[in-house]
Amino acid sequence: MELPFQICEVIERLEAAGYSAFVVGGCVRDYLMGIEPHDFDVTTSALPNQIECVFADCRVIETGIKHGTVTVLYKGVSTEITTFRTDGNYSDGRHPDSVTFSRNIEDDLSRRDFTMNGIAYNPKRGFVDPFGGAEDIKAGIIRCIGDPDKRFSEDALRVLRALRFSATLGFAIEPQTALAIDMHKSDLRKVSAERIFAELKRLLCGKDVKRILMDFSGTFAKIIPPLGAEIGYDQGSKYHNSTLYEHTARAVEAAPPTVEMRLAMLFHDIGKPVCRSVDENGECHYYGHSEASARLAEEIMRALKCENALRRRVTEIVRYHDIPVDTSRRYIRRQLAKHGGDVFTDIMNAHIADDSAKCEFCRERIPTVLEVLKIAEEISAQQPCFSARDLAVSGSDLKGIVPPSPLMGEILSRLLSEVVDEKLSNEKAALLKRAEELKNVIDAENK
Repeated sequence: MELPFQICEVIERLEAAGYSAFVVGGCVRDYLMGIEPHDFDVTTSALPNQIECVFADCRVIETGIKHGTVTVLYKGVSTEITTFRTDGNYSDGRHPDSVTFSRNIEDDLSRRDFTMNGIAYNPKRGFVDPFGGAEDIKAGIIRCIGDPDKRFSEDALRVLRALRFSATLGFAIEPQTALAIDMHKSDLRKVSAERIFAELKRLLCGKDVKRILMDFSGTFAKIIPPLGAEIGYDQGSKYHNSTLYEHTARAVEAAPPTVEMRLAMLFHDIGKPVCRSVDENGECHYYGHSEASARLAEEIMRALKCENALRRRVTEIVRYHDIPVDTSRRYIRRQLAKHGGDVFTDIMNAHIADDSAKCEFCRERIPTVLEVLKIAEEISAQQPCFSARDLAVSGSDLKGIVPPSPLMGEILSRLLSEVVDEKLSNEKAALLKRAEELKNVIDAENK
């Protein structure tokens, strides 16, 4: 395994001082999977104060001294170095109450979560893999080290880590590990909203997200309770051939693998159960479900401590995910002016993901949506005027026509509307001429 020279020298320094040292965890796992590692964590038999002595000429930060971790800034590289340890009880279901330092690498590996993360490497000794992690990587299996019940009891976040690894890597979850995940899903209440959301975002962007959403629906209902109402929910609609939850899982999978789109599709129909109505033919309808879903999505993301910009964008996609699709330039320009190019593209992609998860005949609408996206791209390439600040005139330009007032604001608004509709060119002379005409029109309307 080829390591950066700085990491090699860190290990060599520790060994020269009489200690053993290894790289461990994700970097070893990634290497064995054929993925280029980027973050290299080091574990060593040296105690924290001994690590500080070895690197006395470097900047050392006591990032997690209680658990034996210091960060060494060595030749421009920041490296976490942790003493071999075993963990005590986890009374809070997240962090060990105490740790015991060890001289044995196997002790340290035994406390880790999954076999694929329980492998260490030293340039002289090679790989240390006491739990068969390399074989599990080769077989594409996620398996707890030791007793799965104990592993998840120690740290409930491991429940979501297992699902995230499975979704992103495409690995199967070993049966006993899967059973323990289901047993410990309620323990996720012990995990902070921020940590849950961080794992959820990465999980949703995984290539196997649909399988994970379907196989562990109960776990997701614990994280996001309104999803529980979708499980087994018969939509009673000619457009759907699956339950509401399965439709959601399929739509998530069909969406582009961005955090915004995957979250939007997870929430796009979450308000349906509260909007259900049935007509005289027994067909179910969900009038207003987009708005209801947007409100619920807003509440859920606030509870998960979602960052403001992401929350606003996802909510907007959900709120408008089923707007009419029209290939006319006027319609598309108005939508671009309302939402902006990136969000309008997301809204159209939501249409495609939604229809992809419905009955076969619904997919016949997808080419029309693709045409809308093509036209929108062409319009955006022309750098059109879609906001008042893009107009070739401003309020100061209109002072000779009308003093600063609500009337001036109304004229600017109408000028923008006509430019967006391509009824008026965004040129100063044309805009000033039209502003005079609009002043007379508005004066007449107000008489």
